[in-house]
Amino acid sequence: MTEPTLTELHQKIDTGVRVAIAEAIERHRLLGESISIFKDGQIVTLTAAQIPPKPAKKTEV
Repeated sequence: MTEPTLTELHQKIDTGVRVAIAEAIERHRLLGESISIFKDGQIVTLTAAQIPPKPAKKTEV
């Protein structure tokens, strides 16, 4: 494989991971489950009410 192909593959993997994380967080919010995050050097637990909603998906015109 060449370097440009690896870069493209890495971008696809990164995008897939970000989408999966966003969906998992949204699922926790909708089910009323808390999540724990790392913020300012501390582990912080957010209740479902504190989790911001997933942004609306952009549609192309």
